[in-house]
Amino acid sequence: MNDYAAICDDYYLNLNLSTELDLPTARETVLHYFEQLQKKYPTMLKFYSRERKDFVFEEDKEQGHYRWTTVETRRICSGYVNPPNLEAALEQHHVVLDIAPYALSLSTLECESLEVLFGFDFNYRGNHNHLAAEALGLCPAYEKLLELPGSRVVNYEPVIMFALDEDCRTQVRMSIETRTMAAQIRTGEFIEEQLSVYLTARQFGSLPPGATYSETLDKLYQLGKEIVDSHVLPNVLQPLARTISLR
Repeated sequence: MNDYAAICDDYYLNLNLSTELDLPTARETVLHYFEQLQKKYPTMLKFYSRERKDFVFEEDKEQGHYRWTTVETRRICSGYVNPPNLEAALEQHHVVLDIAPYALSLSTLECESLEVLFGFDFNYRGNHNHLAAEALGLCPAYEKLLELPGSRVVNYEPVIMFALDEDCRTQVRMSIETRTMAAQIRTGEFIEEQLSVYLTARQFGSLPPGATYSETLDKLYQLGKEIVDSHVLPNVLQPLARTISLR
């Protein structure tokens, strides 16, 4: 078991590649792409069309850990929920990026953005917004608001985005997504739902001459992993886990 699996209920590593041009949708092309993936991962057996031009291929979700991939009109996605380790998920994304350029006639010129998303879910029955505010705190300008008579946190989903280069092509986004509705807070009737933490490392634009999707994936993964381990894990994930354990 790895550190992430021990601290949250579910974790995953996703790849999203957005393109400037429409991806092929011909029956033979799409099926050939997924057949190539199935040769590498024979347990991927469920194929379906989510919408007219959104195709999904995945493993059985009932086992609690599963791979999935999609081909949409202008996006290729890949994910692994609760992998044995991050390296297994990263390997899958490399396979996708190795197959896609040939099977889907994908050029590095048409890259709109390539991103790696680290996701962490916490099961919690209660007010997610109040939990996040208590675990992570508020900026000093907002703290006094919670001292108002009858004040209850209805929405608290902090997000920050920052660039790591001068032309802002490489960006990182950290966000929290709560799933508590105002009606639940009003009635006090909560159901167990997942509070999510996302860290996304993203590069915009066509790749430089000679660069490959796989090389760019590795750079974004290393960037995201370093930020998760040095900042998100001790300052966001662990405080959330501690606060949930005390309730």
